[in-house]
Amino acid sequence: MERSSHAKALLTVLRRHLRQQGWTTARIAEELKVGPATVQRWLGNRGLTLDKLETLAGLCGLSLADLTRMSEKPPPELRQELTPAQERALSKDVFLGFLFVALLSGEDWRGIGEDLDISPRAVEAGLQRLERLALIDRLPGGRVRPTIDRFLVWRRPHMRALFERRMKPQFMSMDFSAEDAVYATETIKLSAVGAAQLAELIEKFRRDVQDLAARDRETAMLPRKWHGVLCALRPLSWTGALAAAATMSIKEPATSE
Repeated sequence: MERSSHAKALLTVLRRHLRQQGWTTARIAEELKVGPATVQRWLGNRGLTLDKLETLAGLCGLSLADLTRMSEKPPPELRQELTPAQERALSKDVFLGFLFVALLSGEDWRGIGEDLDISPRAVEAGLQRLERLALIDRLPGGRVRPTIDRFLVWRRPHMRALFERRMKPQFMSMDFSAEDAVYATETIKLSAVGAAQLAELIEKFRRDVQDLAARDRETAMLPRKWHGVLCALRPLSWTGALAAAATMSIKEPATSE
């Protein structure tokens, strides 16, 4: 297939739908009885014929006409924030909140149920609730499309309360000395300008993490596992505690090594 803006638009639509339906490079290769490198070449528009494009589209239940129509139709504008009612609903139901965040990250709803050992009936009930809350659109072929931008920042009290009540205790109770854990911390002195710049770096890192996850979802040849990533920044108020600790160290008798 020729390298044109039209071909690029078709592949963009195709890759998005493959990703939404859980078609990884390895899974496509297994289904079509070809090597993963071949699939990657096709998705990069190298050696991709119309017949092969039609075959790939068929994995998503789409035709070439569907791809063409979708590539010409601009995607709906995504909202940048939740309404108070939406945040209340998500904060009251841990599974519903997780399901929405996973969909927002581009994960396929079928895989989410399998990962969490949750029945298809329960997942479907969650999808119906999200649809009623206007947080997702249900599309042909069992596809789901979030109506909120994936780089949404949770700012309202309901979601912050959920983080404090459920997510932070679980995250902080994890064993960060485990072999598969990555842990780093810094204590630094910053001006207001420096702190603002660091906040921007954290937001950029969050977007980079999402982009990395999207790439890995498309190209991973090994099983994927859920990972938690937490970035935090806040002023410290250790003056009293450090002063008390310093006083105690003076009072304690010196010990020989």
